[in-house]
Parts: sequence; structure tokens; C-alpha cells
Amino acid sequence: MKFTNKSILSVVAILLLFSCGNKQKEGNGHNHGDETTQHSEDDGHGQREEHEEGEIHLTKNQIKTMNIQFGDFSKIKINDYVNATGTLGLPPNALTSVSAKASGFIKNSNKYIEGSYVKKGVIIAYLENPEFIQHQQKYLEVAAELVFDQQELTRQKALVESNAGVEKNVQKLQSEVNMKTATLKGIAKQLAYLGINVDKLSPDNIIERVPIYAPMGGYITSIKMHNGMYVSPELELMEIVNENHLHLELDIFENDIANVKEEQKISYTVPALGNTVYNGEVHIIGKEFNIENKTVRIHGHLEKVRPRFIKDLFIEAKIWLTDQTVQALPEKAIIKDGASSYIYVANDKTADDEMKFEQIMVIPGTTDKGFTSVKLIGEIPEGMKIVTIGAYYVYAQSKAGELEHEH
Repeated sequence: MKFTNKSILSVVAILLLFSCGNKQKEGNGHNHGDETTQHSEDDGHGQREEHEEGEIHLTKNQIKTMNIQFGDFSKIKINDYVNATGTLGLPPNALTSVSAKASGFIKNSNKYIEGSYVKKGVIIAYLENPEFIQHQQKYLEVAAELVFDQQELTRQKALVESNAGVEKNVQKLQSEVNMKTATLKGIAKQLAYLGINVDKLSPDNIIERVPIYAPMGGYITSIKMHNGMYVSPELELMEIVNENHLHLELDIFENDIANVKEEQKISYTVPALGNTVYNGEVHIIGKEFNIENKTVRIHGHLEKVRPRFIKDLFIEAKIWLTDQTVQALPEKAIIKDGASSYIYVANDKTADDEMKFEQIMVIPGTTDKGFTSVKLIGEIPEGMKIVTIGAYYVYAQSKAGELEHEH
């Protein structure tokens, strides 16, 4: 709980006035200005023992007036969470690289930019190469020769059957037909791989360029081609990702592993895109421990409402631990002073008129329904109780003591 300087000074002023009022009452009925009437330190009416620097003391009357109350930790079920960081990830089959099926020059490239969406099967660009013409020409030539050889083979077989032909000629022609059939099928496969349909191929429709298609629908994450560029099959021209299988790739530290389970809810933000909170769910807990970072990878499914995908963009997440029983205190029992947080403790059963308060540093966790989970830095001395109501006034008294000491 954080306070402004103005609010602290207001309470400090009240405490100082309260203290001054008590001092004036103690002086009523005594001689004023007559030093001979003052008590000595050993006449049974000496001054109250001085407090050590940094100690916090309040009288029981002040405690009652300020309604300061004491208690202990509560064991409650609170919706605690584990912090995680990571990125939006994709499975390997949700990402594809576009490349040319042969060497050639890029022609008629569509004016795509990174982030553009493309549909599966759309023509991205054309690939041009004179060798494509030669392959088609070779196919047509071999096809024509094969037709002639098959006709001649049929004729020679007929001659042999009528004892007018030579068996050797039949064998030679059969060998040539087999070789050219194999050659034709091989060229047909090459042309089909390039996207050229040989069933419709003729000397009148030989083409010099072949289309490059988008192998799947998705968003373009990189483009490395332009018109007139000479490319080869090993060069990546474009990368496309499909968001349908987008998921969370989170890393959690080893001391949180035992608390994380499948189907726990996740809330996350993408700082680069704003403060919008999105939701997901723990799907798979990784089986590999990162020795260098001391982390384990968590894979999470996303709900329908999701952020715009940008590859490798950093995200912050909370994995919610449902119904965890934790040690908690009322939210207002914890005082935040700068980067540190504290609680106050005292022995509420003391017979003295004053109570001495001690400050204990704590690490606050999740706050839910007015309670905050707490981890102690130090130990609470035996017999002392925690200030559960009015911790602000004790804090203000500590500031008042600092001011009095400076004065």
C-alpha cells in the first residue's frame, strides 16, 4: 500500500499534536518557570526513559484512539499466479518457405509487402527460363519419334509373322520404343513439376515462363525477391505463416514448475501492441530443462480474441494457479515504502502503558478480495502479533519519530 508525502505529513502532524497535548496535561498543576520545583531523576517521579533512535512507540491510549488492531496470518484460497515471458509461436507445419522449382528470372511479381495476406494457390510471380522451352521442345520431339517407332515396330512384327521380316529388326525397334517411352515419361515428370501440363502441350502452345504459387494461405513475414532477379531453388523467396495454429511459447523458472498444470488459465499482454489483456490456457508442459536459463517451456492455446501476429514479438504472461491456499494478510496491513514492503508487529499483551512496534520486511504477492499473499523476509519475534488494522498510523508514527530526531 503506497502513500503520498502529503498524506503522511498530515498524519504525522496529528500525532505530534496528540503527543504535545499529552505533555501539556502532564505539566498542569506544577510550577512553571521554577526550576527548583522540578523532580530529580531519583525522587520516584523521574522522566520517562528515552527511546532509542528508530524505535516506534505508541501509548495504549493512542492505539485505542487510532483503532489499531492485531491479528495473525490467514490461510485462504487466493487466485495466485506465476509470472512467465515468451513469444507467440507456431508449429513447424504452420510456416512455409516459398522458393522457385528451377533456376530462372522473376517476372510479373505481385506487389506484396510484409504483413500482406495471401490465399493458398494464388500466383505470386512467374519464373522465366529458356530451358523451359527446350524441355517442351524435347518432349514433343521424343513423342513424335516414339509414335513413328511404335508404328514401325508394329509393321516389323507383322512381317516376322508372315516370315518376311527379320526378328533382329523387331528386337532393335522394341528397345528404341522402350528407351523413348522412358525418356518421354521422365521429361513429362519434369514439366509437371514445373507446372506445365503435357496433356495439352503442342508446338503451338509452348510457354517460356511458369507460375510460382502460394503453397498455403497466411501472412507474409518476409520477402526476398523482385522482378528481374535471377533465383535458384535453394533460395527462399518468401516466408508465409498461418495463424490458425498460433500458440504461446512461455518460459517459467524451475521453482514454479511444481505449481503449473495443464488447463490452467493464462492472461498475457504484448507490450509492443498496447495494454490489452488476452487469454489462453496451458496445453503442454515441456519435458526439457534449460540449464542455462533455469527454465522450462510451456505451450499454451489461445482463445479466439488474439493479438495481431508479429513473429518473435515479446509477451508477458501470468499463469493462474486456481484455488491455492496461501499465507495472507489484509491488504492494508502491508505498507509499501519505496521499493520495500513492511508489516508491523507488537506485543499486545504487555502490561506497560506503551507498546513497542517492530518493522518486518515482506514480499507481497497476489491481492484478491482484500487479502494479499505474503512471504516473510525475517522472523516475527515470539509473543508478537501483526498489526492488521491501522498499520498506516504506525508507519506515520515512525516518520514522526524521524522528524523529531532531526529536529
